[in-house]
Amino acid sequence: MVASGNDFVIVENLAGNLSQFAKRICQRKTGIGADGLSVLEKTKHADIRMRVFNPDGSEAAMCGNGARCVAVYLSEIKKIKSKKFSIETKAGEILAQVNKNNARIKMSHPQDIKLDIPISVNYRDIKVSFIDTGVPHVCVFVQGLERIDVAGIGRQIRFHKNFAPRGANVNFIEQVDKDFIKVRTYERGVESETLACGTGSVASSIIAFLKGKGAKVAKVKERKFLIKVLTLSTDILKIYFDFKNGRISDVWLEGPARIVYKGEYYYV
Repeated sequence: MVASGNDFVIVENLAGNLSQFAKRICQRKTGIGADGLSVLEKTKHADIRMRVFNPDGSEAAMCGNGARCVAVYLSEIKKIKSKKFSIETKAGEILAQVNKNNARIKMSHPQDIKLDIPISVNYRDIKVSFIDTGVPHVCVFVQGLERIDVAGIGRQIRFHKNFAPRGANVNFIEQVDKDFIKVRTYERGVESETLACGTGSVASSIIAFLKGKGAKVAKVKERKFLIKVLTLSTDILKIYFDFKNGRISDVWLEGPARIVYKGEYYYV
């Protein structure tokens, strides 16, 4: 499945060494090839439990675009009639809504927000911001996003001592308009740039808003704000959230997701 250029292998009730399986199946030359593996399991606490594994075998607590794929999967493959689902993740239970190939999910509350952290990269002092939107993210504002060495600089920030031991995904953000940003993301676990990142788009939107770059964002209704994010895949993701008494809440991520193909994979 693909959500705005983020691609995932979706399997159900898989037993065994899932980390090793993820390494094999996510390889683009010798496996199916994907940015991640989503394993769906039965649970008493929600409609489905989603476990997410990166191509390096590590398990992520959450994946925004992956969750949107799972919502479409439940609708299209499992034929669940309801257009609203609950998905259990390691970052908590999230809600999902589906309208054909468009899926929106309610994210967990953002945590550990830290603005303007001074760090040194390539002997240059810069300021970055940190936020956890289910997984940790570092946000860097730039100009000329197309010219940024996302892989090189992103890798250095991802492994920077300030964010050890977990490390972080790294988002490079260019402000286009008061309610429109462009984002490119280096993803830990993938250890490369991906065509889109759901939790990264949410992180970038919230940080842009809090830093004042989006202070004049138009309200779509009382206290509800909308920021649009142009991803490297050229898909636009929509981020909705409330802001009251200095707190961000009720965060939603919306965008396209679709099934690319179904088949068999021989794992030996």
